[in-house]
Order: sequence, then structure tokens, then C-alpha cells
Amino acid sequence: MKEALEIIRRGAEEILLEEELIERLKKGKPLRIKAGFDPTAPDLHLGHTVLLTKMRQFQDLGHEVCFIIGDFTGLIGDPSGKNETRPPLSIEQVQANAETYRKQVFKILDPQKTKVMFNSEWSNKLTPVDLIKLAATHTVARMLERDDFHKRYTTGQPIAIHEFLYPLLQGYDSVAMKADIELGGTDQKFNLLMGRELQKHFGQTPQIVMTFPLLPGLDGVKKMSKSLGNYIGIDESPKEIFGKIMSLSDETMWLYFNLVSLRTPQEIKEFRDQVSGGANPRDIKFKLAVEIVERFHSKAAAEDALQGFISQFQKGAIPEDLSEVSFPAGEKGLALVQLIKMAGLTTSTSDATRMIEQGAVKIDGEKVGDRHLIVQSGAKFILQVGKRRFTRVTLV
Repeated sequence: MKEALEIIRRGAEEILLEEELIERLKKGKPLRIKAGFDPTAPDLHLGHTVLLTKMRQFQDLGHEVCFIIGDFTGLIGDPSGKNETRPPLSIEQVQANAETYRKQVFKILDPQKTKVMFNSEWSNKLTPVDLIKLAATHTVARMLERDDFHKRYTTGQPIAIHEFLYPLLQGYDSVAMKADIELGGTDQKFNLLMGRELQKHFGQTPQIVMTFPLLPGLDGVKKMSKSLGNYIGIDESPKEIFGKIMSLSDETMWLYFNLVSLRTPQEIKEFRDQVSGGANPRDIKFKLAVEIVERFHSKAAAEDALQGFISQFQKGAIPEDLSEVSFPAGEKGLALVQLIKMAGLTTSTSDATRMIEQGAVKIDGEKVGDRHLIVQSGAKFILQVGKRRFTRVTLV
């Protein structure tokens, strides 16, 4: 029991109510664990794996795991944390995304111990009368207690009626499948507790709610999201995953160790101690990147990604898959600082000038020292800015 609780508690923000969890575990019967994912975008990312990893741990402890694909609720769009109404997705979009979820989820979950369920199975059977009765279980005032709804209401942002249905329908999922435990991010707390309330209303034993911190994206600030472009997809190439992990800030790296890594808390503590003792955080980040790539691809792929990264970014090797750009130089040629900006290697000419002055710009491997350099028509070369930005340039 003690070991099981340590595994279950790891990474959780809240367990509501933990005493209920302990009582159910004491009975020795397998519990039904539920987590839902709306297929609002193709591909699962590392943010999803926070819950999926916990689900796998429950499987290893002998419990029943249900991976709910919200093909019905996905048509509404989860309003959690949003300051405006989400645009609805088409049935075709939801179905296509759901299929990728079904394929990718078994990179983490045990397919022999997982029930993949679509909430349209029961939600499509609800009649208009059923929906009215479901809506009657809660008041508008109760809905406005939810932080994001409250903020939108007080600031005059519109709230569509169908958005109030979302937490009710998510809660009804727990009723339909008689869930014992539901997992979700901290932004889902209201919805998860709705499941508890609805189960009580329908005469069921209320589920235990477990919330988990939101994994920040590559920026280290905002929640990982496909729509924000700050994500690491679990189906991306080993090279892409490795490079994105290595781009994380040192501070964000520790959040990933705590929420995504399968390393023990003791191992992570030892890594922290090593950095405190003077070790380079980059070397610890290598361990994280190798672990993640190996987990979603293979040990060989992880080793190749590591060596490729070291070769390209630490030894200055030029990558094989260079992007190519071509620009007209005109009769007078093109200023290098303008070219750097046009190629997308910096955001401005002033930034390009600064990079040249710092010795961070190379043409065919040779440092450029002249910030006033003009490149003439017909020139072909590899342009490098910093350690990671390369492109093949042709001036016509």
C-alpha cells in the first residue's frame, strides 16, 4: 500500500479526496481509471503524456485504464482556460484527429490493459429531454464560479450557452462509465469535480479526482499546445524531439524531469546536486533528451540523435537537411544584414548586425567580420548564424 501510494502521488497537485482513495485501495479490487482527451488537433504531445504516464503506472499496479477520446465533447471545444469561445471543429476533423490519438497512445499505455472509448458512444444517445435534465442539475451561478467563466463574464467577454454544457458532458462521461478515479490538469479541476457531483446525483459512488500541473511548452511559460506552436510531439522525428528538449531553459528542464521523465525522485535529486556542485546543466539535459527519444522511438535512435546533436551544435558540423533560399541581389548586390533577415535567421537587421559584431555569422564556415558586407548576384554559399541556424543561399 505504501509503495503504491508513493507511485500514485508522484507528480499530483491534488488528490480529492485522498482518504477515499486509500479506502478503495484497501479493498484490493481493481479501480477504473479515466482520463479524457479531446482530439482538437492531430498528434499527442509531451503535455498529454503527464496523464498517460500516470495511467500506465495505474495499469502496472493492476488497475483498469480507460482512455476516453472526446469525439463528442471535441465538437464543443473545452472552454477551460480560454478567454473566448473556441471555434467548433467539424466531425471530419475530430474523427481524423481521433484516429491519430488511437494509434499513438500505445507508445505509453499497455494495449492489452487499455480500453479506448469514444464518448459519442453514450453522448449521442442523450435525447433533448436528457440534455435538459442534465442541464437542470446545476445553476448558472454555479457555472460562473469557474474562474475562466467568471473572468469572461466580469470583463464583458461573451460566453456561449453551449460552453456551459461542456463540463456537464465531461462529468456525464464519469457517470456513463462508472469511473473510480479521473485524472486531469489543474485547469480541469472544475470539470473533474463536476463528475463527482453528477455521480452523486445519479446515485453512484463519487469518483476520486487527481489533478496534475500543466507542462509548459518550449517557451517555459505557456501551457504546451499545438495551437501555440510550443509543443514536442511524441510522433516527431528523434532529431526533432532531441533538439527541442535541448532548447529548453535550464529551469524548465527540471519541470520536465518531474512531470515527464520516468527517473526516480532520488535520481533527479542527484542530478540537481550535480548541477549545484558545478556540473554543466547541458550534460544533464542530454540525459533527459536521450530518455525521451528512447521512450518514443528506440535506444539506437536516441544514440543517433545525441551524436548528431553533438556533431552539429558542439562541433559546428553543417546539417545535411539544409533549407534553401534564393533572393534577387539587383545590380548593386544585397547587404548581408538584410540577407540574414530575409532568410529568417534573425528577426531584424539590427539583430543581424549584432550577431556579426559578436562573430556569430559565418559564410561557408568562415567568420564574417564586416557588418557592411555586400553580397553580389550569382553568389552561392551556406550562411550560418549562431550555432543552430543554417541555410543554403543563392543570389540571382
